[in-house]
Amino acid sequence: MAKFENKLKSQKIKIGILGGTFDPAHRGHLEISIQAKKRFKLKNIIWAITKKNPFKNKSKFNLKNRTQFAKKLIGKNDYIKVKFYEDKIASNRTIDLIKHLDKNKKFEIYFIMGADNLINFHKWYKWKSIIKKCNILVFDRQGFKAKSLKSVTFNGANKNNLTFINFKKVNISSSQLRKI
Repeated sequence: MAKFENKLKSQKIKIGILGGTFDPAHRGHLEISIQAKKRFKLKNIIWAITKKNPFKNKSKFNLKNRTQFAKKLIGKNDYIKVKFYEDKIASNRTIDLIKHLDKNKKFEIYFIMGADNLINFHKWYKWKSIIKKCNILVFDRQGFKAKSLKSVTFNGANKNNLTFINFKKVNISSSQLRKI
């Protein structure tokens, strides 16, 4: 039975999801997408833009501007698709997006995040289900490694589904760019 399941898994299309407000999108988002594609042999990466992060205040830029800027930033990296799903799935919850994308069971999903998001991931709606349904790729961010490795999520997650990735960091964040 295990051989059959492994064969089915290997036939699935590997995709990555990088979700967020992208307020604004920046080189850090692009770099972790490039690294994820390369290291995990992903066919496509979806930048799933949300209207509003439930853990943050209002976005500085409107959804249309954030989407246009993200599309401009990806340039010739045509394996990255900028998408807005909230109207289609009537939700902004990550688990609902994953269920929507995986309804035909044809994808092996890699959920991509920065180490800063891992710290509070246990506060996300149905976070344990997200970990069960996806491979979680956590990219180290300047000043967040120690705290993220001590997080509730990191210590409570099945390490077969969670990979912490060290890489040459891009020292920039959306919050820094909003201050400019």
